[in-house]
Amino acid sequence: MAKQEAAPSPLGPEELFAQLRSFRERIAEFSPLTPEQRKALTPHSRISDQTLMTSIDVVGVVDKVSQAVGHSLEEVHQMIEEAGRWTTVENELRALWNGVNGANLMRRRRIEFIATQAAAVAARLARDPAHSILLPHVQEIRRLRSYARRRRAAAETETPEPTEGS
Repeated sequence: MAKQEAAPSPLGPEELFAQLRSFRERIAEFSPLTPEQRKALTPHSRISDQTLMTSIDVVGVVDKVSQAVGHSLEEVHQMIEEAGRWTTVENELRALWNGVNGANLMRRRRIEFIATQAAAVAARLARDPAHSILLPHVQEIRRLRSYARRRRAAAETETPEPTEGS
């Protein structure tokens, strides 16, 4: 009979965080960008893959082109292959982030549901003098909810002030 391998135990947030930090320190050319830098590096009109490859192939036609750009055709092809491999990593990290984000949203909704239930049960029980200890808690919940509604309503009714020349 074949021996079944045990599934790896699920990672907790602290362990995953530590591993991600470790990966970040080991990634070659790790470069977080400011929004301004990202905007400057993102082309406004993308070069088609066909135009890109045809332009790259010019590097191998005449040595003077290779010398002018400072890279051989082989080096440029290696750069292209490496960029493609990192794009695969990017996609996998995006999928990982999406999964972690989705699971955390579900956790948050579950917690909000429990909190809403607890507040409703406490409000009902607080009506009974035997559970009067809950009254300050229920009043604080109501005060905080009222405050949140006022802030939300104020934010929705605020309109930006017109600027000069408008």
